[in-house]
Amino acid sequence: MRVPSLLPSFRSRDLDPFEGFRRGFDDLLRDFGRQWPMTWPEGETMNLAALDVAETKDAIEISTELPGVAESDISVTLDGQSVVISGEKKSETETKDKSWRVVERSYGSFRRVVPLAFAPDVAKMTATFDKGVLRVKVMKPEEVAAKKVTVPITKAS
Repeated sequence: MRVPSLLPSFRSRDLDPFEGFRRGFDDLLRDFGRQWPMTWPEGETMNLAALDVAETKDAIEISTELPGVAESDISVTLDGQSVVISGEKKSETETKDKSWRVVERSYGSFRRVVPLAFAPDVAKMTATFDKGVLRVKVMKPEEVAAKKVTVPITKAS
């Protein structure tokens, strides 16, 4: 038979001065993804397009998910040694006679910059857009593709 205590029960976390900070930080990280798209001070919405960058022996391959974006609203450019993918997802909905309950889809401009370790040749770049996915392939210059150096590992002294 368990005898009830007359003293209040305390858990160790109730005495931890950092517990509130940790809970607040956990909430911040959990809610971070809900903050996108962001609204910048000028009122323009900035969407972060999901991006994958892979490297093969001969090329850098960039894949970007752009659902709902028209091919004509996408731009792929070179800026020095960087590939710049930008564009705009336009909203074409009528709001007449509608009372919105939930709005999670985002519209506005986007811009992603992928820095490269070499100066790419525009003539050796390709970009394709299919089913909402943009794929950009940047061929490495021959001197970069052939340059592979193995660094010997020695015992620390």
